[in-house]
Amino acid sequence: MSGEDPILHAQQAYYEARAAEYDEWWLRRGRYDRGPALNQTWFEEAAEVTDALRTFSPRGAVLELACGTGLWTQRLAKTADRLTAVDGSPAMLALNAARLKDARVRYVQADLFTWKPDARYDVVFFSFWLSHVPENRFVAFWDLVRRALAPGGRVFLVDSRREAGSQALDHRLPAPDAEVMTRKLNDGRQFEIYKRFYAPGDLEARLTALGWRAEARETARFFLHATATRVA
Repeated sequence: MSGEDPILHAQQAYYEARAAEYDEWWLRRGRYDRGPALNQTWFEEAAEVTDALRTFSPRGAVLELACGTGLWTQRLAKTADRLTAVDGSPAMLALNAARLKDARVRYVQADLFTWKPDARYDVVFFSFWLSHVPENRFVAFWDLVRRALAPGGRVFLVDSRREAGSQALDHRLPAPDAEVMTRKLNDGRQFEIYKRFYAPGDLEARLTALGWRAEARETARFFLHATATRVA
């Protein structure tokens, strides 16, 4: 597990417990329904990010970190020759496998803060994960990504902007200088998790300092997406 960090333990427990209701967030249902106008903006911006991934064209051997229920795994499977999907939650992995029903996908249940890649990949992809990496593990996480990439490999990531409308109606964003927020499930249980937000320029600068060439962009309201390659 992730050392002795109680927030990371709570974060893992939260996503295991949330697995069955996770897609409500992406589909804007239940506590995530913000009304027709804002929901439409969400779906239009989600389509922008999907188009950016399609243009990026994740081919060859692809690794997806924090694969969740398969919302993005199903997109990666359209172009990948081989696909490895890693997540810390058995419940998430079960839902992912049930959604894809694709024998080409290799599933790995592992703590991403301790997992060591057993192969090298042409593409590493992760969605809505970097924001859950605490500040003191940022460098180590990007070292994991580096070790997972084959020479000439590429990274594509998707994440959230700091936007209250992205959250459940009963969630509150952390203060700008904080990295822990409280999340609730439909049954009222509460968990503390890490949640950090990145501006494109800040993320590019931090990755440049670690030896990456990165380009990050935002949609108008909800999403951040970025590509990165190692500097030779």
